[in-house]
Amino acid sequence: MAMGSVIAWNMPNHLKYLYTAPMFHCNGWGYPYTLAALAGTVVCCRYMVVKEIYDLIANHKITHFGVVPTVLNMIANASDNEKRTIDHKVYVMTAGAPPTSTILKRIENLGFEVMHVYGLTETYGHVLQSAWNRDWDGLSVEEKADLKARQGVRFPMVEEIDVLNARTLKPVPRDGVTMGEIMIRGNTVMKGYYKNKKETEKSFKNGWFHSGDLAVMHPDGYIQVKDRSKDIIISGGENISSVEVENVLAKHPAVSLGAVVAKPDEKWGETPCAFVELNPGYEDTTEADLIAFCRKNIAGFKIPKTIIFCELPKVVTGKVQKAQLRKMAKEM
Repeated sequence: MAMGSVIAWNMPNHLKYLYTAPMFHCNGWGYPYTLAALAGTVVCCRYMVVKEIYDLIANHKITHFGVVPTVLNMIANASDNEKRTIDHKVYVMTAGAPPTSTILKRIENLGFEVMHVYGLTETYGHVLQSAWNRDWDGLSVEEKADLKARQGVRFPMVEEIDVLNARTLKPVPRDGVTMGEIMIRGNTVMKGYYKNKKETEKSFKNGWFHSGDLAVMHPDGYIQVKDRSKDIIISGGENISSVEVENVLAKHPAVSLGAVVAKPDEKWGETPCAFVELNPGYEDTTEADLIAFCRKNIAGFKIPKTIIFCELPKVVTGKVQKAQLRKMAKEM
Protein backbone atom coordinates (compact mmCIF):
# COMPACT_ATOMS: atom_id res chain seq x y z
CA MET A 1 0.00 0.00 0.00
CA ALA A 2 2.85 2.38 0.85
CA MET A 3 4.25 1.98 -2.66
CA GLY A 4 0.96 2.70 -4.45
CA SER A 5 1.32 6.48 -4.21
CA VAL A 6 4.88 6.36 -5.58
CA ILE A 7 3.45 5.31 -8.94
CA ALA A 8 0.07 7.04 -8.82
CA TRP A 9 1.37 10.41 -7.59
CA ASN A 10 4.72 10.29 -9.44
CA MET A 11 6.62 10.73 -6.16
CA PRO A 12 10.39 11.23 -6.73
CA ASN A 13 13.35 10.37 -4.54
CA HIS A 14 14.44 12.99 -1.96
CA LEU A 15 11.10 14.82 -1.90
CA LYS A 16 10.20 17.06 1.06
CA TYR A 17 6.89 16.10 2.65
CA LEU A 18 4.85 18.13 5.13
CA TYR A 19 2.77 16.01 7.51
CA THR A 20 -0.48 17.85 8.17
CA ALA A 21 -2.55 14.66 8.53
CA PRO A 22 -1.75 12.91 11.84
CA MET A 23 0.40 9.79 11.55
CA PHE A 24 -2.09 7.90 13.73
CA HIS A 25 -4.80 8.48 11.14
CA CYS A 26 -4.96 5.41 8.87
CA ASN A 27 -1.26 4.77 9.47
CA GLY A 28 -0.36 8.23 8.21
CA TRP A 29 -1.86 7.34 4.82
CA GLY A 30 1.04 4.88 4.48
CA TYR A 31 3.60 7.64 4.01
CA PRO A 32 6.02 6.96 6.89
CA TYR A 33 7.07 3.88 4.87
CA THR A 34 6.81 5.60 1.48
CA LEU A 35 9.10 8.43 2.56
CA ALA A 36 11.64 6.06 4.08
CA ALA A 37 11.77 4.15 0.78
CA LEU A 38 12.26 7.39 -1.19
CA ALA A 39 14.83 8.87 1.22
CA GLY A 40 12.45 11.78 1.70
CA THR A 41 12.55 14.57 4.28
CA VAL A 42 9.59 14.67 6.68
CA VAL A 43 8.49 17.95 8.23
CA CYS A 44 5.83 17.66 10.95
CA CYS A 45 3.10 20.19 11.67
CA ARG A 46 2.11 20.16 15.33
CA TYR A 47 -1.07 22.25 14.97
CA MET A 48 -3.49 23.05 12.13
CA VAL A 49 -2.51 26.73 11.96
CA VAL A 50 -2.68 28.06 8.42
CA LYS A 51 0.15 30.62 8.90
CA GLU A 52 2.43 27.86 10.20
CA ILE A 53 1.58 25.66 7.20
CA TYR A 54 2.54 28.48 4.80
CA ASP A 55 5.74 29.19 6.78
CA LEU A 56 6.82 25.55 6.74
CA ILE A 57 6.15 25.19 3.00
CA ALA A 58 8.15 28.34 2.21
CA ASN A 59 11.01 27.85 4.71
CA HIS A 60 11.61 24.15 4.06
CA LYS A 61 10.80 24.16 0.33
CA ILE A 62 8.10 21.52 0.84
CA THR A 63 7.30 19.68 -2.41
CA HIS A 64 4.40 17.47 -1.28
CA PHE A 65 1.75 17.37 1.42
CA GLY A 66 -1.66 15.81 2.04
CA VAL A 67 -4.70 17.35 3.73
CA VAL A 68 -8.43 16.86 4.17
CA PRO A 69 -10.62 19.34 2.20
CA THR A 70 -11.44 21.42 5.30
CA VAL A 71 -7.73 22.19 5.82
CA LEU A 72 -7.37 22.80 2.07
CA ASN A 73 -10.16 25.34 2.48
CA MET A 74 -8.26 27.04 5.33
CA ILE A 75 -5.17 27.32 3.12
CA ALA A 76 -7.15 28.63 0.14
CA ASN A 77 -8.98 31.27 2.23
CA ALA A 78 -6.01 32.42 4.31
CA SER A 79 -5.70 36.16 4.91
CA ASP A 80 -2.89 38.14 3.31
CA ASN A 81 -0.94 38.34 6.58
CA GLU A 82 -1.09 34.51 6.90
CA LYS A 83 -0.01 33.71 3.34
CA ARG A 84 3.56 33.43 2.06
CA THR A 85 4.72 33.66 -1.54
CA ILE A 86 5.48 30.11 -2.73
CA ASP A 87 8.03 30.25 -5.55
CA HIS A 88 8.35 26.50 -6.18
CA LYS A 89 6.03 23.69 -7.30
CA VAL A 90 3.97 22.11 -4.52
CA TYR A 91 1.93 18.94 -5.04
CA VAL A 92 -1.10 18.46 -2.80
CA MET A 93 -3.11 15.30 -2.18
CA THR A 94 -6.56 15.69 -0.65
CA ALA A 95 -8.83 12.98 0.74
CA GLY A 96 -11.31 12.33 3.53
CA ALA A 97 -14.41 13.89 1.98
CA PRO A 98 -15.36 15.03 -1.53
CA PRO A 99 -13.78 18.49 -2.00
CA THR A 100 -15.94 21.08 -3.71
CA SER A 101 -14.86 22.29 -7.14
CA THR A 102 -14.71 25.81 -5.64
CA ILE A 103 -12.03 24.81 -3.11
CA LEU A 104 -10.00 23.06 -5.84
CA LYS A 105 -10.18 26.13 -8.07
CA ARG A 106 -9.07 28.47 -5.27
CA ILE A 107 -6.12 26.35 -4.17
CA GLU A 108 -4.83 25.85 -7.72
CA ASN A 109 -5.03 29.61 -8.32
CA LEU A 110 -2.41 29.90 -5.54
CA GLY A 111 -0.02 27.67 -7.51
CA PHE A 112 -0.64 24.32 -5.80
CA GLU A 113 -1.27 21.25 -7.97
CA VAL A 114 -3.97 19.06 -6.39
CA MET A 115 -4.68 15.35 -6.79
CA HIS A 116 -7.92 14.18 -5.24
CA VAL A 117 -7.96 10.61 -3.90
CA TYR A 118 -10.43 8.34 -2.11
CA GLY A 119 -9.98 5.64 0.47
CA LEU A 120 -11.06 4.30 3.82
CA THR A 121 -9.37 3.11 6.99
CA GLU A 122 -10.68 -0.33 5.99
CA THR A 123 -8.61 -0.21 2.78
CA TYR A 124 -5.45 1.09 4.51
CA GLY A 125 -5.75 4.39 2.70
CA HIS A 126 -6.16 5.53 -0.88
CA VAL A 127 -7.65 3.23 -3.49
CA LEU A 128 -9.00 5.71 -6.08
CA GLN A 129 -7.30 8.69 -7.72
CA SER A 130 -8.66 11.44 -9.90
CA ALA A 131 -5.96 10.80 -12.51
CA TRP A 132 -5.64 13.67 -14.97
CA ASN A 133 -6.35 13.13 -18.67
CA ARG A 134 -4.41 15.39 -21.06
CA ASP A 135 -7.50 15.71 -23.25
CA TRP A 136 -8.88 17.96 -20.49
CA ASP A 137 -6.02 20.50 -20.64
CA GLY A 138 -7.99 22.95 -22.80
CA LEU A 139 -11.05 23.09 -20.56
CA SER A 140 -12.02 26.08 -18.43
CA VAL A 141 -10.83 26.39 -14.82
CA GLU A 142 -14.35 25.57 -13.58
CA GLU A 143 -14.63 22.47 -15.80
CA LYS A 144 -11.19 21.24 -14.69
CA ALA A 145 -12.13 21.70 -11.03
CA ASP A 146 -15.37 19.73 -11.52
CA LEU A 147 -13.39 16.84 -13.08
CA LYS A 148 -10.80 16.90 -10.29
CA ALA A 149 -13.59 16.65 -7.72
CA ARG A 150 -14.34 13.12 -8.97
CA GLN A 151 -12.80 10.24 -7.06
CA GLY A 152 -11.54 8.67 -10.29
CA VAL A 153 -9.91 5.35 -11.14
CA ARG A 154 -8.28 2.68 -9.00
CA PHE A 155 -4.71 2.92 -7.75
CA PRO A 156 -2.29 0.57 -9.56
CA MET A 157 -1.93 -1.84 -6.60
CA VAL A 158 -5.67 -2.29 -6.03
CA GLU A 159 -7.26 -5.38 -7.55
CA GLU A 160 -10.88 -4.39 -8.20
CA ILE A 161 -13.15 -1.42 -7.53
CA ASP A 162 -16.57 -0.96 -9.04
CA VAL A 163 -19.91 0.74 -8.47
CA LEU A 164 -22.44 -2.05 -8.01
CA ASN A 165 -26.16 -2.36 -7.39
CA ALA A 166 -26.29 -3.28 -3.70
CA ARG A 167 -29.01 -5.92 -4.25
CA THR A 168 -27.95 -7.58 -7.52
CA LEU A 169 -24.18 -6.91 -7.22
CA LYS A 170 -24.17 -6.06 -10.93
CA PRO A 171 -22.32 -2.96 -12.22
CA VAL A 172 -24.51 0.12 -12.57
CA PRO A 173 -24.87 1.65 -16.07
CA ARG A 174 -21.88 3.83 -16.99
CA ASP A 175 -24.08 6.90 -17.43
CA GLY A 176 -22.90 9.25 -14.64
CA VAL A 177 -26.45 9.22 -13.22
CA THR A 178 -27.37 5.77 -11.86
CA MET A 179 -26.23 5.41 -8.26
CA GLY A 180 -24.78 2.29 -6.69
CA GLU A 181 -22.36 1.44 -3.90
CA ILE A 182 -18.56 1.49 -4.20
CA MET A 183 -17.28 -2.03 -3.60
CA ILE A 184 -13.66 -3.12 -3.34
CA ARG A 185 -11.62 -6.32 -3.54
CA GLY A 186 -7.87 -6.75 -3.09
CA ASN A 187 -5.05 -7.45 -0.67
CA THR A 188 -5.06 -3.91 0.73
CA VAL A 189 -8.55 -4.46 2.16
CA MET A 190 -8.78 -5.32 5.87
CA LYS A 191 -9.61 -8.85 7.05
CA GLY A 192 -12.44 -7.59 9.26
CA TYR A 193 -13.55 -5.48 12.20
CA TYR A 194 -11.86 -6.32 15.48
CA LYS A 195 -13.98 -8.74 17.55
CA ASN A 196 -17.07 -7.86 15.49
CA LYS A 197 -18.03 -10.89 13.41
CA LYS A 198 -21.54 -9.65 12.63
CA GLU A 199 -20.36 -6.34 11.14
CA THR A 200 -17.52 -8.09 9.27
CA GLU A 201 -19.90 -10.55 7.60
CA LYS A 202 -22.25 -7.72 6.67
CA SER A 203 -19.41 -5.64 5.16
CA PHE A 204 -18.01 -8.56 3.12
CA LYS A 205 -21.27 -9.95 1.80
CA ASN A 206 -20.74 -11.85 -1.49
CA GLY A 207 -16.97 -11.42 -1.39
CA TRP A 208 -16.85 -7.64 -1.87
CA PHE A 209 -16.06 -5.03 0.77
CA HIS A 210 -19.12 -2.76 0.91
CA SER A 211 -17.86 0.80 1.46
CA GLY A 212 -21.20 2.42 2.28
CA ASP A 213 -20.40 5.19 -0.20
CA LEU A 214 -22.95 5.87 -2.93
CA ALA A 215 -21.51 6.82 -6.31
CA VAL A 216 -22.02 6.92 -10.06
CA MET A 217 -19.77 5.61 -12.82
CA HIS A 218 -19.13 8.00 -15.69
CA PRO A 219 -18.82 6.79 -19.31
CA ASP A 220 -15.03 7.33 -19.16
CA GLY A 221 -14.72 4.88 -16.24
CA TYR A 222 -14.26 7.53 -13.54
CA ILE A 223 -16.13 7.05 -10.26
CA GLN A 224 -17.79 10.00 -8.54
CA VAL A 225 -19.04 9.76 -4.96
CA LYS A 226 -22.48 11.26 -4.45
CA ASP A 227 -22.86 10.63 -0.72
CA ARG A 228 -22.43 8.29 2.21
CA SER A 229 -25.48 6.01 2.43
CA LYS A 230 -26.17 7.46 5.90
CA ASP A 231 -25.90 11.05 4.57
CA ILE A 232 -28.44 10.74 1.75
CA ILE A 233 -31.47 12.94 2.50
CA ILE A 234 -34.85 11.43 1.60
CA SER A 235 -37.37 14.23 1.21
CA GLY A 236 -40.90 13.41 0.04
CA GLY A 237 -39.59 10.17 -1.44
CA GLU A 238 -36.83 11.93 -3.43
CA ASN A 239 -33.14 11.19 -2.77
CA ILE A 240 -31.01 14.30 -2.25
CA SER A 241 -27.22 14.16 -2.28
CA SER A 242 -25.79 16.30 0.54
CA VAL A 243 -22.53 16.57 -1.46
CA GLU A 244 -24.37 18.07 -4.45
CA VAL A 245 -26.02 20.74 -2.27
CA GLU A 246 -22.69 21.48 -0.53
CA ASN A 247 -21.05 22.00 -3.94
CA VAL A 248 -23.68 24.58 -4.90
CA LEU A 249 -23.37 26.45 -1.59
CA ALA A 250 -19.57 26.53 -1.92
CA LYS A 251 -19.87 28.49 -5.16
CA HIS A 252 -21.39 31.46 -3.32
CA PRO A 253 -18.61 34.00 -2.56
CA ALA A 254 -19.76 34.36 1.06
CA VAL A 255 -19.36 30.65 1.88
CA SER A 256 -16.06 29.47 3.33
CA LEU A 257 -17.27 26.00 4.31
CA GLY A 258 -20.65 24.28 4.31
CA ALA A 259 -22.11 20.95 5.37
CA VAL A 260 -25.61 19.66 4.65
CA VAL A 261 -27.52 17.06 6.70
CA ALA A 262 -31.08 15.79 7.03
CA LYS A 263 -33.46 17.63 9.35
CA PRO A 264 -36.64 15.78 10.43
CA ASP A 265 -39.78 17.26 8.88
CA GLU A 266 -43.42 16.36 9.60
CA LYS A 267 -44.58 16.88 6.02
CA TRP A 268 -41.61 15.66 3.94
CA GLY A 269 -39.96 13.21 6.35
CA GLU A 270 -36.62 15.00 5.96
CA THR A 271 -35.43 18.27 4.46
CA PRO A 272 -31.89 19.56 3.77
CA CYS A 273 -30.38 21.63 6.59
CA ALA A 274 -27.16 23.54 5.87
CA PHE A 275 -24.53 24.62 8.39
CA VAL A 276 -22.30 27.36 6.96
CA GLU A 277 -19.07 29.16 7.87
CA LEU A 278 -18.83 32.60 6.21
CA ASN A 279 -15.80 34.25 4.66
CA PRO A 280 -14.49 37.45 6.30
CA GLY A 281 -16.35 40.50 5.01
CA TYR A 282 -19.57 38.58 4.35
CA GLU A 283 -20.97 38.60 7.88
CA ASP A 284 -24.17 40.33 6.70
CA THR A 285 -25.10 37.37 4.46
CA THR A 286 -28.57 36.05 5.33
CA GLU A 287 -30.34 32.72 5.06
CA ALA A 288 -32.54 34.25 2.36
CA ASP A 289 -29.45 35.25 0.31
CA LEU A 290 -28.14 31.68 0.18
CA ILE A 291 -31.57 30.14 -0.46
CA ALA A 292 -32.08 32.54 -3.39
CA PHE A 293 -28.65 31.57 -4.76
CA CYS A 294 -29.49 27.86 -4.47
CA ARG A 295 -32.81 28.42 -6.23
CA LYS A 296 -30.90 29.57 -9.33
CA ASN A 297 -28.52 26.61 -9.33
CA ILE A 298 -30.36 23.52 -8.08
CA ALA A 299 -33.76 21.80 -8.25
CA GLY A 300 -36.34 23.24 -5.85
CA PHE A 301 -36.72 20.13 -3.68
CA LYS A 302 -32.95 20.09 -3.03
CA ILE A 303 -32.77 23.66 -1.66
CA PRO A 304 -31.95 23.79 2.08
CA LYS A 305 -35.04 24.71 4.07
CA THR A 306 -32.86 25.80 7.01
CA ILE A 307 -29.42 27.47 7.04
CA ILE A 308 -27.46 27.87 10.26
CA PHE A 309 -24.41 30.16 10.41
CA CYS A 310 -21.79 28.76 12.80
CA GLU A 311 -18.33 27.25 13.10
CA LEU A 312 -18.55 23.64 11.93
CA PRO A 313 -17.46 20.96 14.45
CA LYS A 314 -14.38 19.07 13.24
CA VAL A 315 -12.29 16.09 14.36
CA VAL A 316 -8.56 16.46 14.98
CA THR A 317 -7.80 15.66 11.31
CA GLY A 318 -9.98 18.59 10.23
CA LYS A 319 -12.87 16.49 8.92
CA VAL A 320 -16.37 17.88 9.57
CA GLN A 321 -18.35 15.91 12.17
CA LYS A 322 -21.61 15.32 10.32
CA ALA A 323 -22.94 13.05 13.07
CA GLN A 324 -22.84 16.01 15.45
CA LEU A 325 -24.58 18.22 12.87
CA ARG A 326 -27.30 15.61 12.37
CA LYS A 327 -27.86 15.59 16.14
CA MET A 328 -28.10 19.42 16.16
CA ALA A 329 -30.58 19.38 13.27
CA LYS A 330 -32.70 16.74 14.98
CA GLU A 331 -32.84 18.77 18.20
CA MET A 332 -33.98 21.99 16.51
